[in-house]
Amino acid sequence: MALRIVECRSPNHDARPGPVDMLVLHYTGMKTAEEALTRLCDPEAKVSAHYTIDRDGRVYRHVPEERRAWHAGVSYWAGERNVNGSSIGIELVNPGHEFGYENFPETQIAALIDLAQDILSRHRIPPARIVAHSDVAPGRKEDPGELFPWAQLAEFGIGLWPFAFGAREPVREDAPKTFARRLQRFGYGVAPEVEVPLAKVVTAFQRHWRPSNIDGIIDEESAYRLGALLDALS
Repeated sequence: MALRIVECRSPNHDARPGPVDMLVLHYTGMKTAEEALTRLCDPEAKVSAHYTIDRDGRVYRHVPEERRAWHAGVSYWAGERNVNGSSIGIELVNPGHEFGYENFPETQIAALIDLAQDILSRHRIPPARIVAHSDVAPGRKEDPGELFPWAQLAEFGIGLWPFAFGAREPVREDAPKTFARRLQRFGYGVAPEVEVPLAKVVTAFQRHWRPSNIDGIIDEESAYRLGALLDALS
């Protein structure tokens, strides 16, 4: 589909410290698109994204990609604590968990796929660095949430999804330590680098990669999916 881009500029940006190598996806978490757009363009709010995608597929452009938008807040991924500085942020209009979380319409996801592919044509962003806001800020955020179709995006070459699995790994007594080490290897921030309880990080992992059961408990399926994702990196 042809992207319908509307200029809706935000003043909330500054100079980037380096190149773009991440894409962070969000939901707006507000009752209406108008409310979200107003906040993203309000200088008093001191928050912005590069783009917002409405439910009808319309794309609002807020900040030029060569500038740093203020979308991730306090965050961490694969040793990077200035996620805003190295990422492009995309908001999807959705009321979120606070105001009646709902499925993302196909028109909205189709526009996201087109926009993301366009961004990937301009920037070298590895698949493992296409992440959720909840991945980079698991102690604070849940978006874009468990209804977001990550597998569909992966089919179009946007991000990773563990489509193929090998033998499941048993959960041993040292599961928390082992799982935390593997989460860190994949990119998640865990203690002592980041002061977030491990259960919160496990929940964020499940919300993205195993959304059928988000309980923060390390189990065989979670270990299995994390292993498959790590295999994809090698």
